[in-house]
Amino acid sequence: MNPMPKTSARLLSLLSLLQTRRDWPGALLAERLDVSPRTVRRDVDRLRELGYPITAVKGPDGGYRLAPGADLPPLLFDDDQAVALAIALHQAATTGADIAEAAARALATVRQVMPARLRHRVDALHVTAVEPPATRPRARADSAVLMAISAAVHAREILRFDYASGHEDDAPPRRTEPHHLLTWRGRWYLLAWDLDRHDWRTFRADRITPKIPTGPRFTPREPPTGDVATFIAARFRGSDPAGGTAEWPCQGEVILHQPAADVAPYLHDGVVEELGAGRCRLVLGSWSWHGLAAALGRFDADIEVVGPSSLREAFARLGDRYTRAAAFTK
Repeated sequence: MNPMPKTSARLLSLLSLLQTRRDWPGALLAERLDVSPRTVRRDVDRLRELGYPITAVKGPDGGYRLAPGADLPPLLFDDDQAVALAIALHQAATTGADIAEAAARALATVRQVMPARLRHRVDALHVTAVEPPATRPRARADSAVLMAISAAVHAREILRFDYASGHEDDAPPRRTEPHHLLTWRGRWYLLAWDLDRHDWRTFRADRITPKIPTGPRFTPREPPTGDVATFIAARFRGSDPAGGTAEWPCQGEVILHQPAADVAPYLHDGVVEELGAGRCRLVLGSWSWHGLAAALGRFDADIEVVGPSSLREAFARLGDRYTRAAAFTK
């Protein structure tokens, strides 16, 4: 029996593992590959012969490290990595970056160098990227702008840019310390410290026109929450990021006269609890009490307000407003 296919597959697996972390103890590699430490040493030697710069790590356990280098041979993917790459390229149109055409060309290039068994799997993958309908087309962030922002973030260099906010057409360029390039619900944003406003700001990447060259280096700051995800969620929910929480500023609890199974599919981040007899307990948040009351009214069911009183008052005001609307005749 020819052992070459098994050996080749093992070499790809070894290379894949070496790319996922800085140092790998030899014993752990042997365990993950289900081979002996001696086989790992032989496989490492084979990869070195192919040009991969793998160095031995000294220490009690010993190990290996895949060093960076300009002479690294062409990338090799195992089956799972190749399929994952194809799926990611299929989904590129929904990322909010203007890279759909480039992703399609990259997928065609990757497909050409795949072995037949993988091409069949990729060709069988038919993905239709559908975005939610919007009142206006979603602006795409230019890939060159994303790269310029990312480079400034990585270098920790002050970034100046024109910002098309729609409110200040003749505004001077913004001067910022760029900290993170991030995505939120299909849009790209820059999280930065605004040097003129002395505060944290988020900027839509599709409205940014970077100025060249970048400014001097800066010392990174910590966002008020210490956690970028929490900070951004709080900003977009209208909460105070300095409070260290991403909870909605208005959160209430009600009892809906509707089964939990009918309510749960329409909740994004609420908590629903089945009470029986066609009733459920629901905890939900919103940016305002009126917004929360209106959101709860969409379930078309009787509502018992558990609290707080601000939610009860919002229901009363909306009730008066809706009554006048129903009685209005022209």
